[in-house]
Amino acid sequence: MFILSMSMSAHNRIKKLLIANRGEIARRIHRAASGMGIKTALVVSDPDRDSLAARDVGEVFELGGSTARESYLNQEKVIEAARKTGCDAIHPGYGFLSEDGDFAERVLAAGLIFVGPSPRSIRTLGVKTAARDAVSQAGVPITPGSDGGKSDAELASAAEAIGFPVIIKAAAGGGGRGMRIVHRVSEMHESLERARAEALKNFGSESVYIEKFIEEPRHVEVQLFGDMHGSIIHFGTRDCSAQRRHQKLFEEAPAPFLDPDTREKIHQAAVRAAQSVGYYNAGTAEFLVRGTEFYFLEINTRIQVEHPVTELVTGVDLVQLQLSIAMGERLPMRQEDVKFSGHAVELRINAEDVMEGFRPSIGTIERWSRSSPVSVREECGYGQGGSIPPFYDSLMSKVIVHGATRAEALSRAFEFLKGYEVEGVPTTVPFHAWLLANTQFQSDGIDIGYVERTFKKEDAERAMALLITDPAHRGGGFTEEVVREGPSGSAVSIELVHEEGGTFLAKPRGAKSADRAAWRRSTSREEAIEALVQEGSQA
Repeated sequence: MFILSMSMSAHNRIKKLLIANRGEIARRIHRAASGMGIKTALVVSDPDRDSLAARDVGEVFELGGSTARESYLNQEKVIEAARKTGCDAIHPGYGFLSEDGDFAERVLAAGLIFVGPSPRSIRTLGVKTAARDAVSQAGVPITPGSDGGKSDAELASAAEAIGFPVIIKAAAGGGGRGMRIVHRVSEMHESLERARAEALKNFGSESVYIEKFIEEPRHVEVQLFGDMHGSIIHFGTRDCSAQRRHQKLFEEAPAPFLDPDTREKIHQAAVRAAQSVGYYNAGTAEFLVRGTEFYFLEINTRIQVEHPVTELVTGVDLVQLQLSIAMGERLPMRQEDVKFSGHAVELRINAEDVMEGFRPSIGTIERWSRSSPVSVREECGYGQGGSIPPFYDSLMSKVIVHGATRAEALSRAFEFLKGYEVEGVPTTVPFHAWLLANTQFQSDGIDIGYVERTFKKEDAERAMALLITDPAHRGGGFTEEVVREGPSGSAVSIELVHEEGGTFLAKPRGAKSADRAAWRRSTSREEAIEALVQEGSQA
């Protein structure tokens, strides 16, 4: 992974960092900071006093309380924690205070470094109507829509002018809250009433606006980074279309099934969007994509849950880069220096009962085992014996898998799940088994509504059975392309056939039936590949 230099002047150098978050992202930040020689302290709520993150960091400041509002959202307590632990910087992670412009400003006013963008950028991009105005002036495509602050009658008129279906959105919100899809004018009054109430409850503002509803789009995002000296670059695309109730479950990088011209246009639109607000530090521009057309959705002003897939295809430690930028350093690379290798996918392992409508679950993790030989990166917020509290999100861990190709990454992810078992709480593993075995997802990708339209309990049960009975998860006959480095250092291109009965047949790409002597068969996917690689067969 790309190692960052530390050429900071003494007054900007972070000596000790307060991690104002919990779970897997708190552990991730601690690991990145420790790798740069930065000491850390951690704030904890009452349920998190004995968490894995607390054990990792060692020095904790107890905020008290159990709910987010009592603890991780209490700005005064968090800033007090920084002072009392001798920290000179705060990293908010994602969620909680990470996209609160007032908190960022209070951190700076306290003489501390805020690891994130400027308060101005957070505020501008946090109000969706202001963000749309800013990026559209920079030439970034946006969906037809209204301004914020309009009356119900004005919004109804705007909807008729735009044309149904439209979507109502909270001006100050995100994450699917305060959103309603409206198909006809007779539905506007009730939908607006519900959207405003939900927006007020979640974001403290009942302001909503409307946009043209794009039917069956994909959700594609671009990882951005800017420094305080005016440079902004991107680290490629991700696809986050596997969602339920607007919450992401599976992400991959780069976004598949985009032609090169469209991909580059999305890259450049994302950079222009960030430039329009003078953005620095980590950010993610999100777009709705249908075919070759794409529309700006928002910029998330923080590190994303799914950032590891970008790290695996670029080799850059994005959290360390956040810290470097927060200390005033310039970006250590130019756009042309960013290289991409292979494909990566991330499976969010949530404590949710997918068989009961993805209902969040609480309880104790009685057993958590991993017996697959497939090597993956896993970011865990909990361990065996840990308890899932009811106060926060349901994310337990993230399984991140890399492959030379998308097909290889998907196959390796499914193979890993064969040896992945959690007892005590239901998880999203059945969903991931279903998705990875889905031929539509494998061959053409899916749109953001696909899961909610097609996911069925019975299909997930069948997919879970395939984890045991059919490692190929296609009943045999499925072929994937695998590229590995051979003994001489040159690339070996392999056709890997998933056969009936759970065996794998590896053969040189393009080999004819007369070349059977070079083929290798095994009940283990990795053994079949390795046996052929050792033959040194060339593509």
